[in-house]
Amino acid sequence: MTDAVPSVRVDVWLWAIRVYKTRSAATTACRAGHVRLNGDRAKAAQPVRPGDEVRVRISGFDRTLIVRKLLTKRVGAQVAAPAFEDLTPPPPPRELTAFVPVRDRGAGRPTKRERRDLEKLRGRED
Repeated sequence: MTDAVPSVRVDVWLWAIRVYKTRSAATTACRAGHVRLNGDRAKAAQPVRPGDEVRVRISGFDRTLIVRKLLTKRVGAQVAAPAFEDLTPPPPPRELTAFVPVRDRGAGRPTKRERRDLEKLRGRED
């Protein structure tokens, strides 16, 4: 009995919806364990079907995607948008207390007075 539900490889689908720039990058992410399909680690050739949940770890953050439409070819961003539903929570707000003093580029080496002021801002005064 053949499988009547159409499916696409998970690495091809992630490349087609523009999560990864290349298909080989998507395959490498699958091999490294950065892709999960319905909670389990996904191999690159694992089939994806509409309704599946795909979790992708990119640069330290998880993206949660629900498959809505199967794509086998890489398409433009506007065409790829309806192919998935992004359930990724928004990133946490940046801390305002982590103020980093910035000097103009090419301003040269800080004077002793400027250096002391910078250290005071950083909370490292003696």
